[in-house]
Amino acid sequence: MTSANLFRFGAVFVLLACLATAASAASRIKDIADFEGIRENQLIGYGLVVGLNGTGDSLRNAPFTRQSLQAMLERLGVNTRGIDLNTNNVAAVMVTANLPPFSTQGTRIDVNVSALGDADSLQGGTLLVTPLMGADGEVYAIAQGSVAIAGFSAQADAAAVIRGVPTSGRIANGALVEREVEFKLAGMTSVRLALRNPDLTTSRRVALAINELIGMPTAEPMDPSTVRIDVPRDYNGNIVDLLTDIEQLIIEPDLPARVVIDENSGIIVMGQNVKVSTVAVAQGNLTVTIAESPEVSQPLPFANGETAVVPRSDVTVDDSSDKKLAILKETVTLQELVTGLNALGIGPRDMISILQAIKAAGALQAEIEAL
Repeated sequence: MTSANLFRFGAVFVLLACLATAASAASRIKDIADFEGIRENQLIGYGLVVGLNGTGDSLRNAPFTRQSLQAMLERLGVNTRGIDLNTNNVAAVMVTANLPPFSTQGTRIDVNVSALGDADSLQGGTLLVTPLMGADGEVYAIAQGSVAIAGFSAQADAAAVIRGVPTSGRIANGALVEREVEFKLAGMTSVRLALRNPDLTTSRRVALAINELIGMPTAEPMDPSTVRIDVPRDYNGNIVDLLTDIEQLIIEPDLPARVVIDENSGIIVMGQNVKVSTVAVAQGNLTVTIAESPEVSQPLPFANGETAVVPRSDVTVDDSSDKKLAILKETVTLQELVTGLNALGIGPRDMISILQAIKAAGALQAEIEAL
Protein backbone atom coordinates (compact mmCIF):
# COMPACT_ATOMS: atom_id res chain seq x y z
CA MET A 1 0.00 0.00 0.00
CA THR A 2 1.44 3.36 -1.02
CA SER A 3 1.81 6.35 1.26
CA ALA A 4 -1.00 8.15 -0.59
CA ASN A 5 -3.37 5.24 0.01
CA LEU A 6 -2.32 5.11 3.64
CA PHE A 7 -3.07 8.82 3.95
CA ARG A 8 -6.52 8.40 2.35
CA PHE A 9 -7.28 5.42 4.61
CA GLY A 10 -6.25 7.39 7.69
CA ALA A 11 -8.34 10.38 6.66
CA VAL A 12 -11.41 8.20 6.08
CA PHE A 13 -10.88 6.46 9.43
CA VAL A 14 -10.64 9.80 11.27
CA LEU A 15 -13.75 11.09 9.47
CA LEU A 16 -15.73 7.98 10.38
CA ALA A 17 -14.58 8.26 14.00
CA CYS A 18 -15.71 11.89 14.13
CA LEU A 19 -19.07 11.03 12.59
CA ALA A 20 -19.55 8.17 15.06
CA THR A 21 -18.72 10.47 17.98
CA ALA A 22 -21.15 13.14 16.78
CA ALA A 23 -23.90 10.60 16.17
CA SER A 24 -23.46 8.98 19.57
CA ALA A 25 -23.74 12.34 21.33
CA ALA A 26 -27.03 13.28 19.61
CA SER A 27 -30.39 11.94 20.75
CA ARG A 28 -34.01 12.14 19.73
CA ILE A 29 -36.29 14.43 21.68
CA LYS A 30 -38.34 11.30 22.33
CA ASP A 31 -35.45 9.89 24.36
CA ILE A 32 -34.65 12.97 26.47
CA ALA A 33 -38.06 14.51 27.19
CA ASP A 34 -41.68 13.69 28.04
CA PHE A 35 -44.87 15.36 26.87
CA GLU A 36 -47.22 16.71 29.51
CA GLY A 37 -50.12 14.36 30.25
CA ILE A 38 -48.61 11.32 28.53
CA ARG A 39 -47.59 9.39 31.65
CA GLU A 40 -48.25 6.23 33.60
CA ASN A 41 -50.28 6.03 36.82
CA GLN A 42 -49.39 3.74 39.71
CA LEU A 43 -51.96 1.31 41.09
CA ILE A 44 -51.97 -0.72 44.30
CA GLY A 45 -54.20 -3.35 45.88
CA TYR A 46 -54.42 -5.92 48.67
CA GLY A 47 -55.38 -9.52 47.94
CA LEU A 48 -55.01 -13.20 48.72
CA VAL A 49 -53.00 -15.88 46.95
CA VAL A 50 -54.36 -19.40 47.38
CA GLY A 51 -53.24 -22.85 46.29
CA LEU A 52 -49.83 -22.76 47.95
CA ASN A 53 -48.32 -26.12 48.88
CA GLY A 54 -47.89 -25.46 52.60
CA THR A 55 -45.72 -22.37 52.00
CA GLY A 56 -48.31 -19.72 52.86
CA ASP A 57 -48.81 -17.54 55.93
CA SER A 58 -49.20 -19.11 59.35
CA LEU A 59 -52.58 -17.75 60.42
CA ARG A 60 -51.52 -17.48 64.05
CA ASN A 61 -48.65 -15.13 63.18
CA ALA A 62 -50.52 -13.23 60.45
CA PRO A 63 -53.89 -12.10 61.82
CA PHE A 64 -54.59 -9.93 58.76
CA THR A 65 -54.45 -13.05 56.58
CA ARG A 66 -56.93 -14.84 58.85
CA GLN A 67 -59.32 -11.87 58.85
CA SER A 68 -59.10 -11.51 55.06
CA LEU A 69 -59.73 -15.22 54.57
CA GLN A 70 -62.77 -15.17 56.85
CA ALA A 71 -64.19 -12.06 55.12
CA MET A 72 -63.73 -13.65 51.68
CA LEU A 73 -65.44 -16.89 52.75
CA GLU A 74 -68.35 -14.95 54.25
CA ARG A 75 -68.88 -13.12 50.94
CA LEU A 76 -69.09 -16.55 49.32
CA GLY A 77 -71.66 -17.75 51.90
CA VAL A 78 -69.32 -19.73 54.19
CA ASN A 79 -69.41 -18.83 57.88
CA THR A 80 -66.09 -19.43 59.66
CA ARG A 81 -66.53 -17.13 62.66
CA GLY A 82 -65.38 -18.82 65.85
CA ILE A 83 -63.58 -21.61 63.98
CA ASP A 84 -59.84 -22.03 64.52
CA LEU A 85 -58.45 -21.89 60.99
CA ASN A 86 -55.07 -23.55 60.62
CA THR A 87 -54.41 -23.62 56.88
CA ASN A 88 -51.04 -22.61 55.48
CA ASN A 89 -52.00 -22.59 51.81
CA VAL A 90 -53.04 -18.91 51.76
CA ALA A 91 -50.87 -15.78 51.72
CA ALA A 92 -51.74 -12.10 51.97
CA VAL A 93 -50.07 -10.08 49.21
CA MET A 94 -49.71 -6.54 47.94
CA VAL A 95 -50.43 -6.13 44.23
CA THR A 96 -48.90 -3.25 42.26
CA ALA A 97 -49.14 -2.21 38.62
CA ASN A 98 -48.55 0.73 36.28
CA LEU A 99 -51.51 1.95 34.26
CA PRO A 100 -50.19 2.99 30.81
CA PRO A 101 -51.34 6.32 29.37
CA PHE A 102 -54.60 6.29 27.37
CA SER A 103 -55.44 2.73 28.43
CA THR A 104 -59.00 1.85 27.43
CA GLN A 105 -61.47 -0.41 29.20
CA GLY A 106 -60.70 -4.07 28.68
CA THR A 107 -56.98 -3.53 28.15
CA ARG A 108 -54.78 -6.02 30.00
CA ILE A 109 -51.74 -4.94 32.03
CA ASP A 110 -49.05 -6.78 33.99
CA VAL A 111 -49.10 -6.86 37.78
CA ASN A 112 -46.49 -7.57 40.47
CA VAL A 113 -47.35 -9.63 43.56
CA SER A 114 -45.38 -9.47 46.84
CA ALA A 115 -45.98 -11.43 50.04
CA LEU A 116 -47.05 -9.42 53.07
CA GLY A 117 -46.86 -12.03 55.84
CA ASP A 118 -44.44 -14.85 56.70
CA ALA A 119 -45.08 -16.98 53.62
CA ASP A 120 -42.09 -19.00 52.40
CA SER A 121 -42.97 -19.05 48.70
CA LEU A 122 -45.71 -18.03 46.28
CA GLN A 123 -44.89 -20.80 43.82
CA GLY A 124 -47.98 -22.42 42.34
CA GLY A 125 -50.34 -19.84 43.86
CA THR A 126 -53.31 -18.10 42.27
CA LEU A 127 -54.26 -14.51 43.01
CA LEU A 128 -57.96 -14.03 43.69
CA VAL A 129 -59.92 -11.05 42.38
CA THR A 130 -58.10 -7.94 43.65
CA PRO A 131 -59.21 -4.33 42.97
CA LEU A 132 -56.32 -2.01 42.06
CA MET A 133 -56.75 1.59 43.16
CA GLY A 134 -55.06 4.82 42.16
CA ALA A 135 -53.91 7.72 44.32
CA ASP A 136 -57.47 9.13 44.28
CA GLY A 137 -58.93 5.96 45.84
CA GLU A 138 -60.81 4.94 42.71
CA VAL A 139 -60.58 1.41 41.29
CA TYR A 140 -58.97 1.42 37.83
CA ALA A 141 -58.23 -2.27 37.28
CA ILE A 142 -59.05 -5.76 38.57
CA ALA A 143 -56.27 -8.35 38.95
CA GLN A 144 -56.48 -12.13 39.04
CA GLY A 145 -54.42 -15.06 37.77
CA SER A 146 -51.61 -17.53 38.39
CA VAL A 147 -48.45 -16.12 39.95
CA ALA A 148 -45.15 -16.83 38.20
CA ILE A 149 -42.03 -16.48 40.34
CA ALA A 150 -38.38 -16.40 39.25
CA GLY A 151 -36.91 -17.91 42.43
CA PHE A 152 -37.47 -21.12 44.37
CA SER A 153 -36.78 -22.55 47.81
CA ALA A 154 -36.11 -26.11 48.93
CA GLN A 155 -35.55 -27.19 52.52
CA ALA A 156 -34.56 -30.42 54.24
CA ASP A 157 -33.71 -31.34 57.81
CA ALA A 158 -30.10 -30.16 57.67
CA ALA A 159 -29.91 -27.90 54.62
CA ALA A 160 -31.89 -25.31 52.68
CA VAL A 161 -31.51 -23.83 49.20
CA ILE A 162 -33.05 -20.51 48.21
CA ARG A 163 -32.60 -18.96 44.79
CA GLY A 164 -33.92 -15.52 43.93
CA VAL A 165 -36.90 -14.17 45.85
CA PRO A 166 -39.68 -16.78 45.98
CA THR A 167 -42.01 -14.45 47.91
CA SER A 168 -42.57 -12.08 44.97
CA GLY A 169 -43.84 -12.82 41.49
CA ARG A 170 -45.54 -11.45 38.42
CA ILE A 171 -48.74 -12.08 36.49
CA ALA A 172 -48.41 -11.29 32.80
CA ASN A 173 -51.60 -9.59 31.54
CA GLY A 174 -53.02 -10.26 34.98
CA ALA A 175 -55.29 -7.22 35.29
CA LEU A 176 -58.16 -5.79 33.28
CA VAL A 177 -58.57 -2.02 33.04
CA GLU A 178 -62.04 -1.04 34.27
CA ARG A 179 -61.75 2.76 34.38
CA GLU A 180 -60.04 5.14 31.96
CA VAL A 181 -58.03 8.20 32.94
CA GLU A 182 -59.66 11.12 31.17
CA PHE A 183 -57.21 13.28 29.25
CA LYS A 184 -58.21 15.08 26.04
CA LEU A 185 -55.01 15.40 24.07
CA ALA A 186 -56.67 16.44 20.80
CA GLY A 187 -58.28 19.50 22.35
CA MET A 188 -55.10 21.06 23.71
CA THR A 189 -53.93 24.39 22.27
CA SER A 190 -50.47 24.22 23.87
CA VAL A 191 -48.18 21.42 25.00
CA ARG A 192 -45.40 21.43 27.56
CA LEU A 193 -42.26 19.38 27.05
CA ALA A 194 -40.43 18.24 30.22
CA LEU A 195 -36.71 17.43 29.94
CA ARG A 196 -35.57 14.42 31.94
CA ASN A 197 -32.19 16.08 32.64
CA PRO A 198 -32.91 19.80 33.12
CA ASP A 199 -30.42 22.08 31.38
CA LEU A 200 -30.74 25.62 30.00
CA THR A 201 -28.71 24.94 26.86
CA THR A 202 -30.59 21.75 26.05
CA SER A 203 -33.93 23.49 26.59
CA ARG A 204 -32.95 26.26 24.16
CA ARG A 205 -31.69 23.77 21.56
CA VAL A 206 -35.00 21.88 21.73
CA ALA A 207 -36.98 25.09 21.19
CA LEU A 208 -34.80 26.15 18.24
CA ALA A 209 -35.14 22.73 16.60
CA ILE A 210 -38.94 22.78 16.96
CA ASN A 211 -39.20 26.31 15.56
CA GLU A 212 -37.04 25.31 12.60
CA LEU A 213 -39.33 22.34 11.95
CA ILE A 214 -42.54 24.37 12.14
CA GLY A 215 -41.09 27.39 10.32
CA MET A 216 -42.37 29.88 12.88
CA PRO A 217 -41.69 30.71 16.57
CA THR A 218 -44.07 28.32 18.32
CA ALA A 219 -41.74 26.83 20.95
CA GLU A 220 -40.35 28.80 23.89
CA PRO A 221 -38.03 27.56 26.68
CA MET A 222 -39.73 28.43 29.98
CA ASP A 223 -37.01 27.10 32.34
CA PRO A 224 -34.21 24.49 32.30
CA SER A 225 -36.71 21.61 32.26
CA THR A 226 -39.77 22.96 30.39
CA VAL A 227 -40.40 23.97 26.76
CA ARG A 228 -43.83 25.37 25.92
CA ILE A 229 -45.19 24.66 22.44
CA ASP A 230 -48.20 26.48 20.96
CA VAL A 231 -50.06 24.25 18.52
CA PRO A 232 -49.90 25.85 15.03
CA ARG A 233 -53.00 26.25 12.91
CA ASP A 234 -51.83 23.60 10.47
CA TYR A 235 -51.97 21.01 13.28
CA ASN A 236 -55.30 22.02 14.87
CA GLY A 237 -57.29 18.88 15.55
CA ASN A 238 -54.32 16.66 14.69
CA ILE A 239 -51.90 17.18 17.55
CA VAL A 240 -50.66 13.59 17.28
CA ASP A 241 -48.89 14.44 14.01
CA LEU A 242 -47.24 17.43 15.67
CA LEU A 243 -45.95 15.42 18.62
CA THR A 244 -44.76 12.64 16.30
CA ASP A 245 -42.76 15.10 14.19
CA ILE A 246 -41.29 16.77 17.28
CA GLU A 247 -40.19 13.62 19.09
CA GLN A 248 -38.17 12.46 16.04
CA LEU A 249 -36.00 15.61 15.98
CA ILE A 250 -32.30 15.02 16.73
CA ILE A 251 -30.85 17.12 19.58
CA GLU A 252 -27.41 17.12 21.14
CA PRO A 253 -27.99 17.43 24.92
CA ASP A 254 -25.57 19.60 26.85
CA LEU A 255 -24.44 18.24 30.20
CA PRO A 256 -22.58 20.02 32.99
CA ALA A 257 -19.08 18.97 33.97
CA ARG A 258 -19.67 16.58 36.84
CA VAL A 259 -17.81 13.83 38.69
CA VAL A 260 -20.01 11.32 40.53
CA ILE A 261 -18.32 9.21 43.21
CA ASP A 262 -19.53 6.48 45.54
CA GLU A 263 -17.08 5.94 48.37
CA ASN A 264 -18.82 2.79 49.60
CA SER A 265 -18.30 0.86 46.37
CA GLY A 266 -15.39 2.85 44.92
CA ILE A 267 -17.29 3.80 41.74
CA ILE A 268 -16.20 6.92 39.83
CA VAL A 269 -18.11 8.35 36.86
CA MET A 270 -16.76 11.42 35.04
CA GLY A 271 -18.57 13.55 32.48
CA GLN A 272 -17.12 14.44 29.10
CA ASN A 273 -16.52 18.13 29.89
CA VAL A 274 -14.43 17.60 33.03
CA LYS A 275 -11.30 19.78 32.85
CA VAL A 276 -8.30 20.16 35.16
CA SER A 277 -6.00 23.14 35.56
CA THR A 278 -2.25 22.72 36.02
CA VAL A 279 -1.70 20.72 39.19
CA ALA A 280 0.90 18.33 40.64
CA VAL A 281 -0.33 15.10 42.27
CA ALA A 282 1.55 12.58 44.40
CA GLN A 283 0.13 9.59 46.21
CA GLY A 284 1.75 7.25 48.68
CA ASN A 285 1.28 5.72 52.11
CA LEU A 286 3.54 4.08 54.65
CA THR A 287 2.61 0.41 54.90
CA VAL A 288 4.00 -1.89 57.59
CA THR A 289 3.40 -5.64 57.14
CA ILE A 290 4.12 -8.11 59.98
CA ALA A 291 3.99 -11.82 59.25
CA GLU A 292 4.26 -14.45 61.96
CA SER A 293 5.75 -17.86 61.07
CA PRO A 294 6.52 -19.69 64.35
CA GLU A 295 8.83 -22.71 64.29
CA VAL A 296 8.76 -25.79 66.50
CA SER A 297 12.07 -26.72 68.22
CA GLN A 298 12.43 -30.33 69.41
CA PRO A 299 15.25 -31.76 71.56
CA LEU A 300 17.60 -34.45 70.27
CA PRO A 301 16.75 -38.09 70.91
CA PHE A 302 17.41 -39.24 74.51
CA ALA A 303 18.21 -35.61 75.44
CA ASN A 304 16.89 -34.02 78.59
CA GLY A 305 14.81 -31.29 76.97
CA GLU A 306 11.31 -30.18 76.03
CA THR A 307 9.61 -29.29 72.79
CA ALA A 308 9.26 -25.50 72.44
CA VAL A 309 7.69 -23.11 69.93
CA VAL A 310 10.13 -20.45 68.74
CA PRO A 311 8.46 -17.26 67.45
CA ARG A 312 9.71 -15.84 64.16
CA SER A 313 8.47 -12.50 62.80
CA ASP A 314 9.01 -10.97 59.36
CA VAL A 315 8.56 -7.19 59.28
CA THR A 316 8.32 -5.40 55.90
CA VAL A 317 8.05 -1.62 55.47
CA ASP A 318 6.77 -0.10 52.19
CA ASP A 319 7.20 3.66 52.02
CA SER A 320 5.87 3.82 48.43
CA SER A 321 9.21 5.12 47.24
CA ASP A 322 8.37 4.09 43.68
CA LYS A 323 5.47 6.55 43.55
CA LYS A 324 6.35 9.75 41.75
CA LEU A 325 4.99 13.27 41.61
CA ALA A 326 2.91 13.64 38.45
CA ILE A 327 1.99 16.93 36.81
CA LEU A 328 -1.37 17.25 35.08
CA LYS A 329 -1.18 20.04 32.52
CA GLU A 330 -3.75 22.78 32.16
CA THR A 331 -7.12 21.95 30.56
CA VAL A 332 -6.39 18.29 30.13
CA THR A 333 -9.18 16.13 28.75
CA LEU A 334 -11.02 13.39 30.60
CA GLN A 335 -8.89 10.71 28.94
CA GLU A 336 -5.67 12.52 29.89
CA LEU A 337 -6.90 12.93 33.46
CA VAL A 338 -7.65 9.23 33.85
CA THR A 339 -4.36 8.27 32.17
CA GLY A 340 -2.40 10.58 34.46
CA LEU A 341 -4.04 9.23 37.61
CA ASN A 342 -3.58 5.63 36.47
CA ALA A 343 0.11 6.38 35.87
CA LEU A 344 0.47 6.87 39.62
CA GLY A 345 -0.55 3.24 40.18
CA ILE A 346 -3.51 4.05 42.42
CA GLY A 347 -6.87 2.33 42.89
CA PRO A 348 -10.39 3.75 42.67
CA ARG A 349 -10.67 4.57 46.38
CA ASP A 350 -7.40 6.52 46.40
CA MET A 351 -8.48 8.20 43.17
CA ILE A 352 -11.61 9.47 44.94
CA SER A 353 -9.47 11.15 47.58
CA ILE A 354 -7.20 12.66 44.92
CA LEU A 355 -10.18 14.06 42.99
CA GLN A 356 -11.53 15.64 46.16
CA ALA A 357 -8.10 17.12 46.89
CA ILE A 358 -7.83 18.52 43.34
CA LYS A 359 -11.29 20.06 43.75
CA ALA A 360 -10.27 21.60 47.10
CA ALA A 361 -7.21 23.12 45.39
CA GLY A 362 -9.50 24.76 42.83
CA ALA A 363 -7.94 22.88 39.91
CA LEU A 364 -10.89 20.60 39.05
CA GLN A 365 -13.32 22.49 36.83
CA ALA A 366 -16.28 20.29 37.58
CA GLU A 367 -18.87 19.56 40.22
CA ILE A 368 -18.31 16.58 42.51
CA GLU A 369 -21.45 14.71 43.54
CA ALA A 370 -21.14 12.06 46.23
CA LEU A 371 -23.75 9.30 46.32
